[in-house]
Amino acid sequence: MSPNFFGMKWEKLLSLKRYGDQGIRHRVAQQETRLGFEVDYDRIIFSSAFRSLQDKTQVIPLSKLDFVHTRLTHSLEVSVVGRSLGRIVGAKLLQKHPYLSEKLGYRFGDFGAIVAAAALSHDIGNPPFGHSGEKAIGEYFSHGKGKKYKDLISPKEYQDLISFEGNANGFRLLAASREGVDGGLRLSYATLGAFMKYPKESLPKKPTQYIGDKKFGYFQAEKHLFQDVAEELGLQSRGKSNSISYCRHPLAFLVEAADDICYTIIDFEDGINLGLVPEEYALEYLINLVKDTINTAKYNSLNLMSDRLSYLRALAINTLINDAAEVFLKNEEEILEGSFQDSLLDHSKYKAQTKDIIKLSVDHIYMSKGVVNKEIAGYRLIRDLLEAFTPALIRNMEGKASSYDRLLLATLPENYKDEKASVYQNLLNASCFVASLSDSTAVYIHNKISGKDL
Repeated sequence: MSPNFFGMKWEKLLSLKRYGDQGIRHRVAQQETRLGFEVDYDRIIFSSAFRSLQDKTQVIPLSKLDFVHTRLTHSLEVSVVGRSLGRIVGAKLLQKHPYLSEKLGYRFGDFGAIVAAAALSHDIGNPPFGHSGEKAIGEYFSHGKGKKYKDLISPKEYQDLISFEGNANGFRLLAASREGVDGGLRLSYATLGAFMKYPKESLPKKPTQYIGDKKFGYFQAEKHLFQDVAEELGLQSRGKSNSISYCRHPLAFLVEAADDICYTIIDFEDGINLGLVPEEYALEYLINLVKDTINTAKYNSLNLMSDRLSYLRALAINTLINDAAEVFLKNEEEILEGSFQDSLLDHSKYKAQTKDIIKLSVDHIYMSKGVVNKEIAGYRLIRDLLEAFTPALIRNMEGKASSYDRLLLATLPENYKDEKASVYQNLLNASCFVASLSDSTAVYIHNKISGKDL
């Protein structure tokens, strides 16, 4: 494929630009010991938002068991898988498009670094208590006391709230400016592009079957920033009328694949360790996935279930990494054209086996009594926190704050308080504050405002 191929262009997609840059950052001018894409990784891992993931639910809410994954350990594992995917794909792409290395100086490790950084941050905007946390915030505004604000904001702003999305909150945390901090973490636009799995606004909701339309990737508050990133990267517009929507950055498919691989295999492993999935079923399902590559003699020599499980897990992840990379490379032109509609694992030769594993996880893990009961508790906690902080922020904006409101607001971090903010911005601030909390901190604050911790 020549550099003049119609569609998205790798030389733009690999942009090293950061928010506020006045000049162009050229790859050939980068210091190999401190590469810009690797700086992205460092900035994410040292951020307070990333550290809070150590106490946020992955599958088992509020689990006290040390072998169960949190959002932090999950994100680290997704990043490792993403780095491998990026390097495998990057090496092949540089052979196919030699101008990227010969003229522009890109290396295969650049692809791995971009995907690793984006994958590391893929869950950074998720609320406490797993995906039920997103639903709880949305339902406060769609069916709870927050519904009264509907007529005070635009339809798109209201949709941001009733479909509260961790991906959009993640983009806000990574890239939005606040007082004294321009551009958030100031990541490269390539990494921000790879992070954006759903490069559209909240309305229209799911307008097509394109995988990037499944959810939304930014709040109205970050609209102009999002568009700046998309245009710098040369993402193809998909929006119609007054809607804003773009084709995915190609490397976002690799970030998604890394996440899909990890939650398919490692959530399953957690369920086995917890005793939620019977060992005899579990090992059989994993063997079906890796039957073409398993070393039967080595497997049979392992006496401990934990060793057998570790061997199968490593083999399964490696199998799916190579398969996902193959699917990406086979469909590269369609991905650059924006005509590739699905996730990479939807085209996997192991799709049937992964679907079987996911179904077993749904039946035995995600819908287990312990998980369901703790998610119910999470719903109540988040609803109560929003019922306390949201009206306090609105009344403060109106100059009608009560003594109790002022006491509550004194506990809020300064970046969530702005008397000059609009109704929408205050509602979003309340939602994003609750979303920023770890599971334990949410419980602690709830106990405080409920009078249970005096």
